[in-house]
Amino acid sequence: MQYDLCLPWYYEYDADFVQLIQDACEAQAVSLWLITPENVLESITALYKYETTFRTLLDRAQGDPRFLPINRWAREKGVRRLNPDEVSDRVSDKATMHLELITGGVDTPYTIILSPFLEQPILREIDLSPLGLRFYMKPVMGGGGEGVVELSSIEGIAKARLEFPEQKYLVQAHVEPVDLDGRPAWFRVFYAGGDVWPCWWHPSTHVYTMLSKGEEDQYGLSRLRDVTKRIASICGLEWFSTEIAVPSNGKFISVDYVNDQIDLRLQSAAVDGVPDQVIKELATRLVEMAGN
Repeated sequence: MQYDLCLPWYYEYDADFVQLIQDACEAQAVSLWLITPENVLESITALYKYETTFRTLLDRAQGDPRFLPINRWAREKGVRRLNPDEVSDRVSDKATMHLELITGGVDTPYTIILSPFLEQPILREIDLSPLGLRFYMKPVMGGGGEGVVELSSIEGIAKARLEFPEQKYLVQAHVEPVDLDGRPAWFRVFYAGGDVWPCWWHPSTHVYTMLSKGEEDQYGLSRLRDVTKRIASICGLEWFSTEIAVPSNGKFISVDYVNDQIDLRLQSAAVDGVPDQVIKELATRLVEMAGN
C-alpha cells in the first residue's frame, strides 16, 4: 500500500495539529499514514519490506532517533520531504543564515559573530558601540530562546560563552519596535508553500493576534509578506516561521531568522499558542502540497 502523506510524530502538544492534518486529508481525499512511538517499529519494518510506502514525508519527529530510518528511507528513495533534514540542518545555524540573509537583501539587527570558546578562549578586542546600550547574545544553534541573554558589557559576553562553549554566538543589537496604537510592531509570520500568515506577536507576553487585512493596509505592513517570501527563497524551506520587527526607521528587520520546528500549539489550548485559524490553514496548505 502507498500513502500520499506520511506524518511521524511523538510530541504530545502536536496532537491538535495532527488532528487538523487528518481533517484536511479527509477533505482533500489525501491518504495519511501516522507513525507514532506505539507503531514505529512495525511501520519501519513495513516500509523497508516495501509492504507500505509513501509519496511525501512531513516529519514532526525530528530529534527522536527512533524515527530516523523513516527519513533515511525517504532520502535514499528520492521521496519528497517537506523541509529535508539537510536543509533544516543548514538553516538552523544562525550565523550561516545571518550572512545569507544579508547577502539576499534582508535587513537584520547589527550583529557580531563570535568564535566558539573552545576555539578562541580569549576574545579579541571588540567594539561594542554599534550595538547600543542593550544587546542580546544567542548561540547559533538551538531555538525557543534557549541560551539567549540580554547583556551590556564585554564581561557579560565572556561569561555567557561558557554555557555552550562548543558553539559560535551571535551578539545582536536590540531592536525597539515602533508603537502602533498601543501594540509593538513585532510579528511572527508563518510560511508554507508560498502562502503567508502574519500575526502580531508580543515580545514580552508571547501572545499572538492575527493581523487582519485592514490592519495590514492601515499600518502599511504588506512588506511582511515580501520579506517572508524573500527569506523562503534564501533558506529553501517549504514551511517555517520567522520574526520580523519594525522600528521607528520603518525598516522590516528579521530578528529571529528561521524556525522550521514550529511551535504548533493552538491558542484555544494555550494562551501563548498560535491562533487556531492560522494552524488550520497551514495544515490545509501542507496537505495540498502533499497531494500535488
